[in-house]
Amino acid sequence: MRAFLNVAADAGAPCAIDPAAGADEGLDRLVDAYDRLRAWSVAHPERFWPLIGRFCGVIADGWVNGTPSDSRVVVGLDRMAPPDPHLGPRWFPDVRLNFAENLLGRGAMDDPALVSWDERGRRGSVSFGELETGVGRLAAALVRAGVGVGDRVAAFMPNIPETVIGMLATARIGAVWSSCSPDFGVKGVLDRFGQIEPRVLLCADGYRYSGKVIDCLERVREIAASIGSIERVVVVPWLGEEPNLGGIRSAERWDDFLESAARDPVPPAERLAFDHPLYIMYSSGTTGLPKCKVHGAGGTLLQHLKELTLHTDLRPGDAIFYFTTCGWMMWNWVVSSLAVGATVVLYDGAPLPKDRPAVLWDLAESERVAVFGTSAKYLALGEKAGLQPALTHDLNALRTVLSTGSPLAGHSYDYVYRDVHPDVCLSSISGGTDLISCFALGNPIAPVWRGELQTRGLGMAVEVFDDAGRPVVGEAGELVCTRPFPSMPVAFWNDPDGSAYRAAYFSTYPNCWRHGDWAELTERGGLIIHGRSDTTLNPGGVRIGTAEIYRQVEQLPEIVESLVVGQDVVIDGAADVRIVLFVRLAAGAVLDEALRDRVRRLIRDHASPHHVPRVIVAVPDIPRTISGKITELAVREVIHGRPVRNVDALANPESLTHFAGLAELAV
Repeated sequence: MRAFLNVAADAGAPCAIDPAAGADEGLDRLVDAYDRLRAWSVAHPERFWPLIGRFCGVIADGWVNGTPSDSRVVVGLDRMAPPDPHLGPRWFPDVRLNFAENLLGRGAMDDPALVSWDERGRRGSVSFGELETGVGRLAAALVRAGVGVGDRVAAFMPNIPETVIGMLATARIGAVWSSCSPDFGVKGVLDRFGQIEPRVLLCADGYRYSGKVIDCLERVREIAASIGSIERVVVVPWLGEEPNLGGIRSAERWDDFLESAARDPVPPAERLAFDHPLYIMYSSGTTGLPKCKVHGAGGTLLQHLKELTLHTDLRPGDAIFYFTTCGWMMWNWVVSSLAVGATVVLYDGAPLPKDRPAVLWDLAESERVAVFGTSAKYLALGEKAGLQPALTHDLNALRTVLSTGSPLAGHSYDYVYRDVHPDVCLSSISGGTDLISCFALGNPIAPVWRGELQTRGLGMAVEVFDDAGRPVVGEAGELVCTRPFPSMPVAFWNDPDGSAYRAAYFSTYPNCWRHGDWAELTERGGLIIHGRSDTTLNPGGVRIGTAEIYRQVEQLPEIVESLVVGQDVVIDGAADVRIVLFVRLAAGAVLDEALRDRVRRLIRDHASPHHVPRVIVAVPDIPRTISGKITELAVREVIHGRPVRNVDALANPESLTHFAGLAELAV
């Protein structure tokens, strides 16, 4: 970030710093310089985004002295939500690039590009040279199989090197990549891949999770039989050398597929339009058929490079890890670290396996991880499990800890600095599949404030609006973005007139992206995420975020995790909403009156009387999506007696049975 401040200053941004700044006495100057840079980046996107490309060494055609002319950086900057989606905004319309070309060859040929672990500690490594060779071989095999520009390649894969190779080979030939985690059920996969009609399905024979061996091939048989567009199924033998491919139409082993094109030349990296489709991502699908969000190659690349190099302080030669499945956007995000010349550490398995609960910290120590990414839930559960890696592991290489998936509670900030590492940049980040990146994230040259996301992203015109659509500071409101940014979806799949796209983001405020987070902008320029807008609670007409309750409840050692919803009721003859809190208890704990009183008192004292639940119920499990996020909307439907429209989007749909009728118990 320090280096970029002066580069930006040379380009006209008012953010120059003394090269010696950075000592404690220079901290205020650094923070002020960053604030001026951020304001400039929002006001002058036509100058800021080309600067990112030049600073990060983007490989592309159509650049003049490393930078496109300002007039052709973006067309339609004032049209964030045009009536016709083809009218703009369009970024870098004269630039042509290839995403895979920008990720390959960034490290020395013998340096590790990918390191893979599983929950048993089994390790593998792929060098940059081996990665480039593997991508070329698979790209040739895909071309021989008839895959071309714009065709879809779908992956039903665990988080292993072959998945990264598959994505890069797909991008190299200009095809479009889409993936689902292998813990999806058949209907969940069909709801996604069935919409985009892939020509090739990449899969593994199975995977291991929490000590269990889980077969994938029976589901693959159903998927391949149900999606008529699939012409080839390529199976990675992850569990055994000879997977049973019987009954799977046009299936072959990974090595056999590669061998089919062993004599073919490696296809050149296709440099295509900046907004050429790269990824198809999916909404959670808990309220209906998942939306298919198409992300462009150039916007994804620029946004990820900005976030990795500037906001995350990732450097060439660093090792970066993020605990994620291949169905979550954080997988796409962390793989882009290859473009920085970093080593991407992959992990396949449970984050806290019973026989080795500290396996992720074992990984961080062994690989000398500089950037460690995880979820807020993992940090909370690690604290409850008594993990103290600061005492048990050598984490001297660690500079940055990232957390996302849900708001990070204040006590988790304390846990990281007390029990993980006393001198890291703890960056709680927030964005989503919608932008395949972040609206708010870290700043390595600024202080970390307990309970706050450090900063709004450079180049992102993020504000918080009140009900009247006015920007506010110091009070909760809707998180919005008021100007276009390069990683906006280029389209929704099967949405030719853009109506579904506009309805998703632009139906609340004219020409302004409403993200769906209930947030608060602080006086320091940080953000507090209070929860999702569609799950905010409204008891007595007071709108509050669910995260404000979670922050208090999950500090109690008796409670492993919780879920809170609002239930429509009639109180004193008037329609109202009562807060219902569901808790999953630690082993041996009992939800008695004493514990209920402690919960209510903690919430009343540290949140407000409005936050106190009227009903508190213990349940054995809490429903979550495949990516690990608790799903308040599904529980809200159940307790109101309404059907949940898409239970296949849940990792544990059977847990919904625990909620039927329970909220009727007035406690």
